[in-house]
Formats: sequence, C-alpha cells, structure tokens
Amino acid sequence: MKHRDELEAILRAAPSLMAVMETARELDLPDWLIFSGAIYQRVLNHLTGRDPDHGIKDYDLAYFDPDTSWDAEDVVIARVAAAFAPPVREMVEVRNQARVHLWFEAKFGEPYAPLSSSAEALPRFASPLNAVAARLEADGSMTIVAPFGLEDLFSMTYRENPNRRVSGFARTAAAAKSRWPEMTIIPQA
Repeated sequence: MKHRDELEAILRAAPSLMAVMETARELDLPDWLIFSGAIYQRVLNHLTGRDPDHGIKDYDLAYFDPDTSWDAEDVVIARVAAAFAPPVREMVEVRNQARVHLWFEAKFGEPYAPLSSSAEALPRFASPLNAVAARLEADGSMTIVAPFGLEDLFSMTYRENPNRRVSGFARTAAAAKSRWPEMTIIPQA
C-alpha cells in the first residue's frame, strides 16, 4: 500500500498517540483499532507543518466483542477509563463495533447493517480520507487498515465515500476545510 511506511512514521512520531496506542495494546481488547481523527488528522498536520496534535479532539478506540449488551460495553468503558489519566481519559472514546447497528440509525438517520469486525466499519466512513485505522501489535509492529488506500489522505483530497451517500457530507467537508484550508474538497455528485 503506497504511503503505508510514511503513515506509520508519522504516527510513531506523535508521542500522545503512541501513549494511547501502547495503553490500548496493554488492555488487549478484542480486535481493537484506533481510527478517525486520531489517525488521519496527524497526517494532515504533518503535511501542512502543524503540530501533530492540532485539532485532535478525541481518540476513537474501537473493539469488537460479539456480546452486544450495554452492560458488557459499559464494563469495557470503565476498564479503559481506569487505564488513562486525565486529560487523556476524557479524550478516549471506546465503542464496541458489534453494537453500532443498534444505535446508528436513531442517531444519524440512516440504516447500518451489523459488522463482523472493527475494520469493517471503515468502508462506511464519510470519506476515504477518514477511513484509516491503526493498531500497535504485541511485537511492536503496527497494523494499518485503509480499505480505500491512502492516496486521498496524502493528497489531502476530501471526497464522498463512493459506497455511501452521506447526508452531512457538506458539513463535514467544510469543517475539515476550515482546519486545513490546503485541503481539496470534491463536492457531492
């Protein structure tokens, strides 16, 4: 995958992200990934000469456990919270990807079929630029998941997910452009 090594180098150069990934690795949640802004924003910041943490609001820690009960997820949320000190504790948002289909439609107004893994969520993100995740493995290697590749991310091109019409695309594109004016936005067709 083109840009894979460059992405890993950028992620490893962000001490705050690496601390989160190291703690997540120690927690050993099933099928965990860090995704969304915690990953792609670091690349945009690197490409535009900004601080690695510019615009980082949270760390989306996904995991996949077939137990879709709220009680099971709540136990994991509490366990993850206990593993981090403030202010990072408040920034780590952990969600069981096996449960997303239970609440997504009510929150976002569109259906969401059940997933069978954490990585399966990525092809449903608003833009290929957003659809990237990473995991720090026990041996120190890094797994990168990017179902659309990394071309849009490294070219700073924000386009709609070709597999999904996103109702809030214009809003999310405008928000991204306001933080990284260098970004190219390809409007919805």
